[in-house]
Amino acid sequence: MSVFEAFMLMCFGASWPFAVLKTYKTKNVKGKSAKFISLILMGYIFGVVHKVIFSFDIILILYVFNVLLVFAELVMYFKYKNNA
Repeated sequence: MSVFEAFMLMCFGASWPFAVLKTYKTKNVKGKSAKFISLILMGYIFGVVHKVIFSFDIILILYVFNVLLVFAELVMYFKYKNNA
């Protein structure tokens, strides 16, 4: 387990709930990009795959948490894209 990897994921993961909540409350995705959100999601998914195949440890929970939050943001992007 890498402490630095854990802190990196916690720092990124700490910001996603605020972004998701803001999108949910405002129902506005102005300034957001589906391509950018998708790229971040793919990065986290590759992190999950790496953890499952090569380095299975507790950090996987942080990756899954981030995947779920970014996926929620992407779903809301498509739901509210016409409000922008």
